[in-house]
Amino acid sequence: MKIEEIRSTVAALKSEIETLAATEDITPEQDARLSVALDEFEARKADLDAAEARSARIEAAKAAVTERAAGFDAPQIMKRTETNVDVRSASRGELRDAALKILETEGRDLAPKQADHVDRLVNTRNGNTDGGQIAKRLVLTENDAYRSAFVKGVTQINPAYTAEEAAALNEFRAMSEGSDDAGGYGVPVLIDPTIILTSGAADAPILNLARIVTVTTDNWKGVSSAGVSWSYDSEATEVSDDAPTLAQPAIDIYTARGFIPYSIEVGQDYPGFAEEMRRLLDQGYVDLVAAQSMTGTTPVGIFTALDANTNVEVVVTTDGTFSAVDLLKTWKALPERYKARATWVMSTSVENEIRSFSSDNSGAYYTVNIAQGGVGTLFGRPVVTTDYAPAFTGTTAAANILAVGDFSNFVIAQRAGMTVELVSHLFGTTNARPTGQRGWFAYARHGFDSVNDLGFRLLQNQ
Repeated sequence: MKIEEIRSTVAALKSEIETLAATEDITPEQDARLSVALDEFEARKADLDAAEARSARIEAAKAAVTERAAGFDAPQIMKRTETNVDVRSASRGELRDAALKILETEGRDLAPKQADHVDRLVNTRNGNTDGGQIAKRLVLTENDAYRSAFVKGVTQINPAYTAEEAAALNEFRAMSEGSDDAGGYGVPVLIDPTIILTSGAADAPILNLARIVTVTTDNWKGVSSAGVSWSYDSEATEVSDDAPTLAQPAIDIYTARGFIPYSIEVGQDYPGFAEEMRRLLDQGYVDLVAAQSMTGTTPVGIFTALDANTNVEVVVTTDGTFSAVDLLKTWKALPERYKARATWVMSTSVENEIRSFSSDNSGAYYTVNIAQGGVGTLFGRPVVTTDYAPAFTGTTAAANILAVGDFSNFVIAQRAGMTVELVSHLFGTTNARPTGQRGWFAYARHGFDSVNDLGFRLLQNQ
């Protein structure tokens, strides 16, 4: 018997018992019926209690299965700190406080340097960065409803959003400046590589050297100078003109794009699919920054920028060769004010050439033996190797070899916010028919360039 039928039977028995019990002159037949009804009521009531308990267990199990299934798609989703702030009416201070509260409770997996970076962004307000926009994005995306909507949106063709998920998604699109309200899903802030850039990544060491700024505008504008000049003047005489020459560097912001095609079967069968795809996109983004920031032209990499300025170029003694003397020349050419914070950047092949200096006849330029991890320092300053720097080939043609300088003069400007869209069907190039594949299309914006070439020296063939 269904639970609804049991409830109906119990209700009917209760009504009959109440009617019989209220009868003043009850007949023997009615009294016998009352006794039977009472016994039947107790039996049916026990059945109803058992059925309701069983139903409650089933509902609890269904909820647990649903929650666990959601966890397979997005293991990064967890209970998020909720705030009572209304982003539509909140003041800048209220948004900042709410964002910092979320950062404190939900940013535990961030490295201290990353958490400090987000803290600074939220509290920044200048011509390049509006921390209020960062705070607003943090509040809008770091909650359970938006996280869940984000995963559904990038993994399902026709996502069935709950009322809370739809409201969170609509509020984000309505309140986020510059967002695409026709499609696309903003990556939640605490997993967004344009805000939480993997600083110091082994495969992108430039991220631990450069000055990284997060902007909310279309380009970054700064001020740079080779230094302020001071002088001694005679008593009671007009001070000399010691004004520095100021430059106003600007870094244009370009759009970087990433795309991952995958089969429908993989999307259906692969546990943790959404999380793995996000990691692939993040890694691809970091790899792009690492490569372009070395030798790229749009945006401009450090070797490209220095190669365009003859004032910072140091030429090897003999084209096609590279010796310890060339290192001495390069270090000597770097101005004193930049040496204290200088870093050497080169490819592994260049580092290997430096290792071999110990085989010189004089043996005067010994660095490390082959068993060591690498050339850790040169002239007391750290050496960073990356496969994205120019390789040493021994050519006598024009070629860059290594760079040294203060990398706070190399700026990576990132516009806050990565967006991911689900391309529902991919089509073949032969007959334009569906291939049974879908795709993740992601885009983010950034730019980089040297803002003070004089803070570096570039060793090269000419």
